[in-house]
Amino acid sequence: MTGKGAATRLQSPIGELVITASDSGLTGVWFPGADLPGVQQDDGREPPRGLLARACEQLAEYFARARTAFDLPLDPPGTAFQRRVWSALRTIPYGSTVSYSELARRLGDVRATRAVGAANAKNPIPIIVPCHRVVGARGELTGFGGGLDRKRWLLDREGRASILLTPR
Repeated sequence: MTGKGAATRLQSPIGELVITASDSGLTGVWFPGADLPGVQQDDGREPPRGLLARACEQLAEYFARARTAFDLPLDPPGTAFQRRVWSALRTIPYGSTVSYSELARRLGDVRATRAVGAANAKNPIPIIVPCHRVVGARGELTGFGGGLDRKRWLLDREGRASILLTPR
């Protein structure tokens, strides 16, 4: 991987994902329709190599319920605050959920609930950085870049969605 970044595609149970990386780490996991300017896409004729191959392997294991945590270097573009939020997301255990206000409390400022929600919404590495594990204050499903159906599917896969309420 050199230059602005590289990408590969992964067929998954929730649709085709595009995984992007820099020389330093993963930069994104994108759902269908994402615009990825400046990223060298693979042509699909050869299997991914290096970090992209590891990411595909670990995501496939996650979808097969053989992996509950990811061990990959990350290089998400974002502000210092966004990176703090994304780091906190990685501490939410598999099969668990937290509310936006609880996540803000964990970061030291319960008044930052909206800012935490905005940072969560800009997470460029969903699934691996599990923003799908953040729910509304009463357990309701709230926004997700891949859509609420995918969020519910991911939570159900982790054994969590059955207790969640539907959005209002």
